[in-house]
Amino acid sequence: MNKTPPPSPEMKVLVTRFSLPLPLVLLLGFFCCAIAAEAANRVVAWGDLTCDMNVGLDRGPQVAQIASGSFHGLVLRKNWTVTAWGDNRFGQTEVPDALNRGMVRQVAAGNVHSLALLWTGNVVAWGPSNGQYGDYGQCAVPADLMRAVAVAAGALHSLVLRRDGTIVAWGENGAGQCNVPAELNNVVAIAGGTHHSVALKRDGTVVVWGGNAQGQRNVPEGLERVVAIAAAGNNTLALKRDGTVISWGSFGLAQCVVPQELTGVVAIAAGNYHGLALKRNGTVVTWGFNTAGQCNIPLGMRNVVAIAARGNHSTVLVNNR
Repeated sequence: MNKTPPPSPEMKVLVTRFSLPLPLVLLLGFFCCAIAAEAANRVVAWGDLTCDMNVGLDRGPQVAQIASGSFHGLVLRKNWTVTAWGDNRFGQTEVPDALNRGMVRQVAAGNVHSLALLWTGNVVAWGPSNGQYGDYGQCAVPADLMRAVAVAAGALHSLVLRRDGTIVAWGENGAGQCNVPAELNNVVAIAGGTHHSVALKRDGTVVVWGGNAQGQRNVPEGLERVVAIAAAGNNTLALKRDGTVISWGSFGLAQCVVPQELTGVVAIAAGNYHGLALKRNGTVVTWGFNTAGQCNIPLGMRNVVAIAARGNHSTVLVNNR
């Protein structure tokens, strides 16, 4: 019998506490967001931030990559070390000491766990363990796993792309999301939702496996020339070479209704009930359900260079240089 996923923390209004000069704090219902004063390289988050965002991201090495878990966040700095913050009931923000040696290449975050890909091709995972509530084996990295080139986190499962274009998956598997198709190869990108997994092949086509209760496995007929993928909840996104975005799953609800005029997109991210797109001009577009303000882009948001999402919040990396 499958374990029941851990419940979401109780919603509450929390003023984020950035250690930054003159923050602008916006409160709207359960929505809480802090915008740092102009800095060269900063992280901004909005939506359901029931986690403490006091991470002082204006200090130290600049940020190279961001990742969002359901209630925690990760940044990979340009000295290849990791900073984590937010909900830590499962140890998901307790970055292993070994990752402070400047060897991290990429990070990813699931509901209650975190992943790091090292430049050596090895993978480190942390969060719930040893039968702790919330442990579905998503942190139990296979002992023989080597030559990884990318990591992705599903809600309660983990995915690794290997150098030979094949995928390894482990963790919660109630809907077969870890049952990688035997014939799947030539993969260049991976993503994980709650009960499904997604792969982008070198030829620009998309393969999905796992649960299909809300159509998340039903890849639109004729979908090709895809250059990036994203997934969360029961929702899947694909960015095409022409800068347009395709979405499916979730019974075709609001998070799948991509704005018709959306073009010029260079990156995509998916929350459980919303989608994000980064445009070539450094602006962000959101759509979907907005129950926690996850689609309320802060006024004046510009010079965005990366986006991330999960759960009911959104995170962006801004570079003002």
